[in-house]
Amino acid sequence: MMQQASATDPAPGRRPELVPDPDVEAARIAAVRRYDILDTPPDGAFDRVAAMAARLFDVPVATVTIVDTDRIWFKAAHGLEGVAEIGRDPGLCGSAILRDDTMVIPDTLKDPVAADNPLVAGEMGVRFYAAAPIITPDGHKLGTVNVLDTRPRSITEEDTATLADLAAIVLDEMELRLSALRALRDEQARREAERRHAEAEQARAEAERAAREKAEQDKAAIAAFASTLQRTLLPPALPVVPGLELACHYRTASAHDVGGDFYDVFPLNGGRWAFFLGDVCGKGPEAATVTALARHTLRATAQINADPVAVLSALNTILLTDVTAGRRFCTVLFGLLEPREDGGFTVTLAAGGHPPAYHLRPDDSGAVWVRAVRPQGMLVGAFPQAPFAQTTFSLTAGESLFLYTDGLTEARTTEGAILGDDA
Repeated sequence: MMQQASATDPAPGRRPELVPDPDVEAARIAAVRRYDILDTPPDGAFDRVAAMAARLFDVPVATVTIVDTDRIWFKAAHGLEGVAEIGRDPGLCGSAILRDDTMVIPDTLKDPVAADNPLVAGEMGVRFYAAAPIITPDGHKLGTVNVLDTRPRSITEEDTATLADLAAIVLDEMELRLSALRALRDEQARREAERRHAEAEQARAEAERAAREKAEQDKAAIAAFASTLQRTLLPPALPVVPGLELACHYRTASAHDVGGDFYDVFPLNGGRWAFFLGDVCGKGPEAATVTALARHTLRATAQINADPVAVLSALNTILLTDVTAGRRFCTVLFGLLEPREDGGFTVTLAAGGHPPAYHLRPDDSGAVWVRAVRPQGMLVGAFPQAPFAQTTFSLTAGESLFLYTDGLTEARTTEGAILGDDA
């Protein structure tokens, strides 16, 4: 869908300004309302995109904006503290959404329209501006991903493509958020209907009490599911688990690519803990979309039914049916930690096409006994009704469980050789 606009009569020495077509603008505003993103709290996923844009383009300021009827609202602002929104007119972002491609102004003082903008003429003194529109599948431009500098500069076609990719990542995150919100509302409606039916069927006081308890449990599960919507692709830090020492190391192959690996550790009821480690096929914006979907699905499913095989089966179904996942699949290890009364943990581990975990145990001689833990399972998201299996073992004092993705085994040594499974 093309953004239609008409040109106003310019003042002498000025280039014409584009004015949005009223019908197209009304449809665009409706799309903004549909995503329910305006005035929402800060979100790590969008903040990460702004920080990534600033780092990739080596600029002091990068923002993710949504263009409302009369304002430019900042969903994320790196290097621009204390600013939540600005007026739309005159506005650089307001002009950028009228274009079908990335808008680049190498020197704002030489641009007749940009020269009068408060960000240019004011204290901030912006001299360079580039913006890629955030475009919905049906062609509406919700806002922009912007990079700003206080000195004039130029960028390459590859740079403009990178900025457009970042805008696509923002849209993917908004689509995931919208999909999760819809699923949450449907789940709330379904559970509410079940609760009313159960109350109608139960005649005795004890049955009514059980129905009320079930309703409270449902509310807690839905609240836990809602809390996962604000999480980013990776947890900011691992939690403190009594009786267990946790450690992780994550490094992407390139600062210019979004990795497909994901992991998490989080609590369940009854003093139990769940953990998972996975790897989405490929990398980049498309892999990041599946990574977020997989992480949200694993966390949400485990709150309802923490059985590892059931969790992997649910993720398999979601990846095959959710249009945002495309044709991508992933490998996953999902496990449960249950504290033992005599110390240590009972570990239940299920796998979906993932490299084996390793159970390490020191012996009396000072050597380390190593056992590969290989529960059999198909790739997740590749085949309908894929089989998964799980295994259970004990993790006692002094023992370790080591999990990794194939990014480790495919890494190269200083001599250039692939590390491999044996190493």
